Amino acid sequence: MTTHSRTVVVTGAANGIGRATALKFAMQDHAVFGADLQYSDENRALLEAAGITCLMADVRDVTSVESVIQKAIQATSRLDVLVNNAGLGMVKQIDDVSEADWDMVIDTNLKAAFFGCKAAITVMSQQASGGSIINVASNAGLLPRSHDPVYSISKMALVGLTKSLALCHSKDRIRINCVCPGPVENTQMIEENFVGRTDRQQVVRELIQASPLARAWDRMISPDEVADAILYLASEGARMVSGTAIAIDGGKSLGVPPG
Repeated sequence: MTTHSRTVVVTGAANGIGRATALKFAMQDHAVFGADLQYSDENRALLEAAGITCLMADVRDVTSVESVIQKAIQATSRLDVLVNNAGLGMVKQIDDVSEADWDMVIDTNLKAAFFGCKAAITVMSQQASGGSIINVASNAGLLPRSHDPVYSISKMALVGLTKSLALCHSKDRIRINCVCPGPVENTQMIEENFVGRTDRQQVVRELIQASPLARAWDRMISPDEVADAILYLASEGARMVSGTAIAIDGGKSLGVPPG
């Protein structure tokens, strides 16, 4: 029987940042449980080949989130790291936002993380080693954005949730941090920027131009770069780091870049 160093749960593990994160944890010989609403055959095969357990979950359903965490605990008797990565974008102005739109974004981006944290904290607080929770927010959680107010609200609230719970549960040796990425290539969320646009390269140029470092390097951020930050926050090297919001956005959240 293989003995893994830690037990890790990653939501939204089928694609993008979640997939990169799950694979990197698996490479470090952790027991990794990925959760997602659906997997392509290719992505499931890739994850399972790395030893990752692929679970089905709709994170908007509290019992579904709790079930994933319980399955990880049943298999390994512990939970060391939770990455609340599952997320949903929405580019709509307030006049076009329905109650169903609001519920879908807030439930996916905020409610799921809150109840994921709740389920994880219940377990981690009973462990002498505590645990680490990393929420995947966005640069939209650090500054308002004019084109996606509901999404921005959800991510700003997620940053606040991170800081509040970090303060509440430091006594339990539970560290809670978040990363604030964007724009990240090869993710489902970034694909929304291409809907209705005929010139894909022009959209890519616009996304790159919005971030000063992305502009300087002439590329977007990679999922692996965000995953590396998540692994750091979960590591022993970050044992005294809690309540932080690390921007991995090419400097986009700093303000208006030089011309």
